[in-house]
Amino acid sequence: MTSSGSKKVASAAIKMALTESREEEKDLKKVYQDQGIRTAAVDYGGEFLSSVSKVIERAVVAAKREGVIKDTHSDEGAVAGATHEALSQIMPKSIGLNIGGKIGIARQHDHVSVAVFFGIGMIHLDEVAVGLAHRAVSEGR
Repeated sequence: MTSSGSKKVASAAIKMALTESREEEKDLKKVYQDQGIRTAAVDYGGEFLSSVSKVIERAVVAAKREGVIKDTHSDEGAVAGATHEALSQIMPKSIGLNIGGKIGIARQHDHVSVAVFFGIGMIHLDEVAVGLAHRAVSEGR
């Protein structure tokens, strides 16, 4: 795998997190599937601090459900760790506020990326933030 693999997978995760509808998500998933990239996306909303573990859990469950990762400790840990890292990147803007948006996950070969795209704030006074993280996992599929 060339060094561009991590960039390609990160781009796919970001684009999945940016989809605005289930239909768009499904269409993009098919495009990536044809390129050998497995993807998943899941919506989330809630108060940031109390939501961190729920967001991580949702990302892992979605990745397993969509076949992005295997049901193994190392694959689950890679997605959980990348999700936590992506959330930590938006934490300074999010503490004490509500978040709402989407988590995108992508994998090709040994590259896994998780992107979070959230509106942050109260009422209509939203900030927007993106967090992105990458992990390397064993291909053993």
